[in-house]
Amino acid sequence: MTAVFIEGIAFWSPRLPGWELAAPVLRGEQAPPAALAPRPATALLPPNERRRAPDTVAIALEVAAEACADAGLTACELASVFTSTHGDLAITDYMCATLATSPDSISPIKFHNSVHNTAAGYWSIATGCMAPYIALSAWHHSFAVGMLEAITQVACDEVPVLLVAYDIEAKGALASVAPSQGLLAAALIFAPTRGERSVAQIEWNTSGDWNGEDTKPTSAVACELAGNAMVKCLSTFEALAGRSPREVRYTLGPELAL
Repeated sequence: MTAVFIEGIAFWSPRLPGWELAAPVLRGEQAPPAALAPRPATALLPPNERRRAPDTVAIALEVAAEACADAGLTACELASVFTSTHGDLAITDYMCATLATSPDSISPIKFHNSVHNTAAGYWSIATGCMAPYIALSAWHHSFAVGMLEAITQVACDEVPVLLVAYDIEAKGALASVAPSQGLLAAALIFAPTRGERSVAQIEWNTSGDWNGEDTKPTSAVACELAGNAMVKCLSTFEALAGRSPREVRYTLGPELAL
């Protein structure tokens, strides 16, 4: 069993735009606000880039910046792991449809934003971060694999690591095979030792003797977010909001769990 410490937490969805709003809702103490928030303003980017940035970039940069602020850490010094089940399915759908009907009219900006590491690239440029980042996807295991990658780096390199997890609405034909609804993003900063701002300790291991299921989120708001491909992250954030010891299990594949 290996331990790491959480220094910063961030969360964003249209119904819960921020961890301070989300935590009591995930504890069951409050109902989620009735009004839906627009997508984040992405203050890290200049106005022109902010307008052009896709939803994936807007929500990923929002939670990444909020987690750094919560931890009191300088963004440009942090290694990071960005994980998304699908990446930007809206742009992928646009690219496929345009290539099939009018390939000469592909938007250079959308082409530029079509790669899976778009959000991580924007983050490194906006913050001037020269530390390494990883952008990954592991289908339904994306949050768990992203967390495992981040906490493994912390354990091996003994440095803080930022984890950013996000998914957006699926569009077009791809929505039938890669479904996802709404916007959801969350971020955690893991550290190797307990600090003044540590808010939780995570003891973790992997198990090969496993044929069970992921721990399911139980909060009322989980039903509203259930359609998003990153919804599995809620189990961890419910545990953090509850402020009490709790076991959370995630499958990493057919015979391995975190």
